[in-house]
Amino acid sequence: MTTTKLTWLITGCSSGFGLSLARAAQAGGHRVIATSRDPSRTPDLVTEIESAGGKWVQLDVDSRTSGDIINELERSGDHIDVLVNNAGYCIYAPVESFAEEEVRAQIETMYFGPLRLIQAVLPHMRQRKSGVIVNLSSGASLDGTPTMGVYAGAKAGLDALTKILAKEVAPFNIRTLTVVLGTFNTNMLNSVVLGKMSLPKDYKGTVVEQVQRILVNGKLKPNGDKDKAMQALYEVVVGEGVGEGHQNEKLLPLGSDMTPRVRGVQDYLSHALEVFGSVTNSVGVDGE
Repeated sequence: MTTTKLTWLITGCSSGFGLSLARAAQAGGHRVIATSRDPSRTPDLVTEIESAGGKWVQLDVDSRTSGDIINELERSGDHIDVLVNNAGYCIYAPVESFAEEEVRAQIETMYFGPLRLIQAVLPHMRQRKSGVIVNLSSGASLDGTPTMGVYAGAKAGLDALTKILAKEVAPFNIRTLTVVLGTFNTNMLNSVVLGKMSLPKDYKGTVVEQVQRILVNGKLKPNGDKDKAMQALYEVVVGEGVGEGHQNEKLLPLGSDMTPRVRGVQDYLSHALEVFGSVTNSVGVDGE
């Protein structure tokens, strides 16, 4: 893929990972279709991307017709080779005090939004027998911090869906890549949204209150640099640099804080088998 110039559709390009990845892809000579909910808020960025041969389109991933933009682009000759689902946000609250409308809004953006775009782009990729679907996930999907339960659930749901999707679309030469990200220097840390319900008093002094205080006070320090991370992601997608020879990999952890989290998941699963392995294998149908 190193000599092929690809067309990338990247959601959430007004800042953070989306903008960094758009710049990396353009620097590599590829065509970028950047999206954001309100392009008029970032005219300088729109000019930057479009002056380099790209395109910037309005896209609200919460809209049930969001997939229409992909069909419109395809009809106009913009054949999408790489779909990157990046747009999102997080509401911080203990699981018991989330309002249902907050949960539904979080799931709409973090799960249904990417799913709609995946469903829209797949028929075109199947026809061409090529394509890459990249979903930016979070370490929260593996082992999240208290207050991130609903966000983690949405990310973990999309991660699981993508594992199955990878098996379904492999015969069509379509690849999936889940990128599990740690804590980076994006705007996510500067735009903290707490749940609207007040914290139940029993949580006072617990880790939940401590996490919320750290978030609100802006004292959570990022471990990773977003530009370095997106350059690594770019290389893995196109098979260059750190991605050379790894074009078939389906999971990319990024951020030094991801190493203990991944190992923690390994330990969590291994421990369950050590404790209950004999039980696991003892519940078969009699005679089998």
